[in-house]
Amino acid sequence: MTIRRMIDEIRYNLEAILAGMGVANVKFDVTLNTKSGLGDASSNISFLLAGRLKKSPADIARTISDTYNDICADGLVERSESHVMGYINFFADWPRLSGLILAESNLETFGDPNVGRGATVTVEHTSVNPNKALHIGHVRNIIVGDTVSRILRKAGYDVHVLNYVDDSGLQVADILVGFRHLGFSEEPPPGKKFASYCGDDVYVKTVARYESDVSLEKVRRETLRELEDGESETARFADRITRRVLADQLETCWNLSVYYDCLNFESQIIRSGLWDEMFEKLKKMDIVKLASGGENDGCWVIRGDNGDNRRRRSDMSANADGEDDNASDAGLDGKDVSTVGGCAVGGDDKEPGKVLVRSNGTATYMAKDIPYAAWKLGLVEDPFGYVIYAERQQESNSVLWATTLDGDDVKMNFAGERVITVIDSRQSRLQMMITDLMKRLKSDVDAYVHLGYESVTLSPETAETLGIETRGRKAHMSGRHGLYVDADSVYDMLLKKISNETLKRHPEMPAEEVERISHILAVGTIRYEMIKQDLDKMITFDLTKSLSLDGDTASYIQYAGARASRILENAKEPLLGQKIDSGLLNEASEVDLIKMIGAFELYVSDAAKNLSPKVLARYCHDLAVGFNTFYEKNRVLGLGNAQLEDSRLHLVYSFRSTLEKALNLLGISSPTIM
Repeated sequence: MTIRRMIDEIRYNLEAILAGMGVANVKFDVTLNTKSGLGDASSNISFLLAGRLKKSPADIARTISDTYNDICADGLVERSESHVMGYINFFADWPRLSGLILAESNLETFGDPNVGRGATVTVEHTSVNPNKALHIGHVRNIIVGDTVSRILRKAGYDVHVLNYVDDSGLQVADILVGFRHLGFSEEPPPGKKFASYCGDDVYVKTVARYESDVSLEKVRRETLRELEDGESETARFADRITRRVLADQLETCWNLSVYYDCLNFESQIIRSGLWDEMFEKLKKMDIVKLASGGENDGCWVIRGDNGDNRRRRSDMSANADGEDDNASDAGLDGKDVSTVGGCAVGGDDKEPGKVLVRSNGTATYMAKDIPYAAWKLGLVEDPFGYVIYAERQQESNSVLWATTLDGDDVKMNFAGERVITVIDSRQSRLQMMITDLMKRLKSDVDAYVHLGYESVTLSPETAETLGIETRGRKAHMSGRHGLYVDADSVYDMLLKKISNETLKRHPEMPAEEVERISHILAVGTIRYEMIKQDLDKMITFDLTKSLSLDGDTASYIQYAGARASRILENAKEPLLGQKIDSGLLNEASEVDLIKMIGAFELYVSDAAKNLSPKVLARYCHDLAVGFNTFYEKNRVLGLGNAQLEDSRLHLVYSFRSTLEKALNLLGISSPTIM
């Protein structure tokens, strides 16, 4: 693409100048400047040469800049200038570059950097226990994973998206105890989704009963044991219950424009024999050892892990929910763990190591994750058949598959050369262990990546609006204690608020159109709020601020797109196919907007390289700011100058087209009216 071509042209010419100076092996940067005043691109090359040439960066910059100007004729760069600080700034030939950008921006492939070159990447996200509805805390995981998948596809990777269904963990056992031993009906109250009923009523109330009835702990353990036996009646009952919960969870995800390629069930992984195969492989590679003496006596542990056995349970078993859900290793629930089955779960100071198999022969929670991670990387033979879970046309025009052990002959391949697992940062230590293991198994440091993120809270005002008492403090999610707001409730609240505002602005609008636009804006609001922050920053979701038409919100960006649509609708002549004079677009606001449009590919490449949705969120916001500045300073229609009007209309069209492509990578639509 054109901006990339200009950057590459600058790099090529600088390397030629270095060769003429007899200088080699200098890794310099050429960066795009999106703000006016300092050139359109800059390089730090002079600073890197200062020590070698024994000259000041400013002197070197002047020499290189003068040489560059002698050889840059007929290129995309009009001239270069040295800066007093030592940088070299480059100024584009904008009449030429603008025409190229406006023409290319109409192509479907505009912004495709193709850095992936078809390499396969498997992205796992969501992975919520099927015992409750999705809450707003889960949504960050879901949106981050979906957005990263979209960005990687745009960047030229072949992406497989997986959703790991933990249908054999302790939280599932808890709702089974509620249904089978505490008298909860299998049918929810009228008007309530089954997933919400399981989480709000069955799960929370069952967990509360454990504190008052200690005899239930034995029932809980026995239920968990039967659950892990795939042939038991308990396991069959669990499958029926969890599938109903999963169906509700998927409806929520689909409503948020989130889709998957395959569902993987933990119960099947346990029964598949993958762990036995992987365990033998680890022993042959001398990655695990049988401990003798100390608290780990008789346990199989990973060599070389000096973990602290006093760490809290949440460090090693908090799942994607961000809760201490999978405490089945110990039969405990978020408490400090010392020993289980004669072995210290976290190792000890005398026998450092991470326990995989206890002295009683049972596998720990980490032992379930290892074969799954190896399966995702294609390091073990795939034991699964595949069935169509839902014949639902997704954005990739594919169906949703699910693993099965029922002898189905259909075979698929969802393994990747690289695996990205999106999980709450509180699981970082466990994920670090798995990352290290996969690195040793595949001999590739980048093969397995844990993409962590911080949690989501609700602002006091939003929490109270949704019926949660906070006493003026932020509301943290806790499914165990029933302190959460399900994602559907947040969506419904936004939908109602937006619908009312839309009707005020457009009282003549048909009800179905109001509903369509409100849905687009509600989904856009939720998705944007989940990705506009750095992943290592906690999010405080505020219902009112997120809908503002000013500032860093989805509504602000979408409104800029609607403005552009209104201009295009009012234009009398068709745009595409007409020859324009791009040299007429020489106002600062016009050039800045064209530059932002042309930079799309660079931002996609950056976001893919760093697995950072925020990069594209920031791009969309800056692109909208650029358009609004252009809109405020320049008339487009009724100018009395047909050539200038056509040129500006092409710029508006280019902005609108690019914004739609960029927002699509965020899973957000751009309505034509708001």
